[in-house]
Amino acid sequence: MLLEVRGLEVHYGGIRAVKGVDLEVHAGELVCLIGANGAGKTSALRAICGLHARGGSVRYAGEPLEGRPVFELPRRGLVMVPEGRGVFPQLTVEENLAMGAFARTDADVGADIALRYQAFPRLRERRHQTAGTLSGGEQQMLAIARALMSRPKLLLLDEPSMGLAPLMVAKIFDIVREVAAQGVTILLVEQNARLALELADRGYVMESGAITLSGEAKALLADRKVREAYLGEGAG
Repeated sequence: MLLEVRGLEVHYGGIRAVKGVDLEVHAGELVCLIGANGAGKTSALRAICGLHARGGSVRYAGEPLEGRPVFELPRRGLVMVPEGRGVFPQLTVEENLAMGAFARTDADVGADIALRYQAFPRLRERRHQTAGTLSGGEQQMLAIARALMSRPKLLLLDEPSMGLAPLMVAKIFDIVREVAAQGVTILLVEQNARLALELADRGYVMESGAITLSGEAKALLADRKVREAYLGEGAG
């Protein structure tokens, strides 16, 4: 098991935002965590990385993450693309990509940048532009490409479709599918339940800070409660 989360808790003052969440991700899987806005998905993802104070336990590649500094995680193959993309707006596209390899000491960084340009032709066209001048979809491409520069074993994606036009959403999900096909394990947090479940191997449904359903993605797509609550389908 690559990621094992048990009893995850996140509190903001007196508010219990994440309530004893258990989830797991096996190597090679694409697992999605879906739910409405405010369900606690992003808080859970950030807590896994140690970006929030948390209770419970998180194990990655068999080892506990408690007490480890966040900056160590990319060196161990755990990388997150945050909600809002988190690109460096004053740096160029190419400088952003180079920042993604900050923890690497090998001589293949330049070759990997070339590979990213091959996979993301739009970024190659804009490689000398500052990231802040890119469209939202282009920034999302850059955020994913930058994360891949660290050669992750586990990629955490937080709301990659947020704020994007439908055509760009489809493009971003095609990219996520290609990344998974290359063997990168992915935990995807996403409000677009249909797209996420169509892409994933397994899924978890989060409501009010707790996991309420989990299972194979195809089974969740067919589940009446999921269809009514997240896919816009009435009880009929």
